[in-house]
Amino acid sequence: MEGEYLNVHDAALKLRVSADTIRRWEKKGLVKAHRSAVNHRLFNYLELEKLLLKTSHPEIVNPFRVLKNNKTTDYTSIELFAGAGGTALGIENAGIRHVLLNEIEKDAVETLKKNRPNWNVVHDDVKNIDFRGLKADIVQGGFPCQSFSYAGRKMGFDDIRGTLFFEFARAVKEVMPKIAIGENVRGLTQHDEGRTLATMVSVLEELGYRVRYKVLKSQYLDVPQKRERLIIIGLRNDLDMPFIFPKEKDYTISLKEALQNCPESSHQEYSPKKKAVMELIPPGGYWKDLPENMQKEYMGASFFMGGGKTGMARRLSWDEPSLTLTCNPAQKQTERCHPTETRPLAVREYARIQTFPDEWEFVGSTSSQYKQIGNAVPVNLGYHLGASTIAMLKLSELAKRMDVSWEKPLPTSQLQLQYS
Repeated sequence: MEGEYLNVHDAALKLRVSADTIRRWEKKGLVKAHRSAVNHRLFNYLELEKLLLKTSHPEIVNPFRVLKNNKTTDYTSIELFAGAGGTALGIENAGIRHVLLNEIEKDAVETLKKNRPNWNVVHDDVKNIDFRGLKADIVQGGFPCQSFSYAGRKMGFDDIRGTLFFEFARAVKEVMPKIAIGENVRGLTQHDEGRTLATMVSVLEELGYRVRYKVLKSQYLDVPQKRERLIIIGLRNDLDMPFIFPKEKDYTISLKEALQNCPESSHQEYSPKKKAVMELIPPGGYWKDLPENMQKEYMGASFFMGGGKTGMARRLSWDEPSLTLTCNPAQKQTERCHPTETRPLAVREYARIQTFPDEWEFVGSTSSQYKQIGNAVPVNLGYHLGASTIAMLKLSELAKRMDVSWEKPLPTSQLQLQYS
């Protein structure tokens, strides 16, 4: 974004607010700090100015909507570990057609079939699927975060057998798409001191792909939620195309904006004892807002342990994006209490926060629906990922027509592994 970049003190002086106000905005995820060449934290003045205007005039809102491109393309995708369809729907909304989707969980499969009866959904363990003979421009998979470590070993394709990442890599090997996209939690960047991610990168390079990865912050990509996802992109070596990741926006969408006119739906209930505790928590507050005697009683042994434990007895705030949704809104460690009503978030509120359209129906029990939604990639994040993928494919075609070549960077294995 264009504009002047200032440190927190200079920005506060120019805006006529306190430096603590800007720090609080950053902590809440309402504004981003940018790193300078010498690793100083700087703020874009235009971003701060817009946020101050919105804070002063709450009637100014950001448009909450499920993003959709009215134009479709001829590009195709194979989707692994599809879940309830967050990424798949987002990619379709960007204009990409699915050749095949795979999912093993029965309720999630029924959700996919109910909402998209025209999709080719295969209900099976991915290891039983033969991808040979299938053609697609993209193979995409949010492979479950399965721990494995191969420090000191070859770290090649054969070494990862038995892991779900192997099944993703096998699909890539058998289809050889133009683009391979893997998705996972941010913590994968640090698992086993980075060796797990290095293994994955090395395997994709062994299969004939240049690889880059980046942690995307959903709250800056039209999602009312502070959810971070690691995106790994592999581009086939024989193709001229640049790496393009979604560009984060200069605004966030608050919970209040997202949940306006949200349809009613089922939700979990608190026990009378827990409800009495949660009644005392203000919007945006957590267990430290309780009287000390109640803190000790509610927290138990956790009261004397280190760490902020900010997810415990947590009530969400109307003015911020939601905290990352989990598979259960009433878990003690990761409470997701409604901002004003003393209850866990409802199913349709969960779906709104994950940017599923209201007409997208979830099959199964209430707990199963929470799990499907909580495990999903936000639909709007999938849309931005799809749009970036389309841009890469189109630029590859343009390079071929114009007989030019994009500069190809070194393989990631030859660079210092780091994430942004």
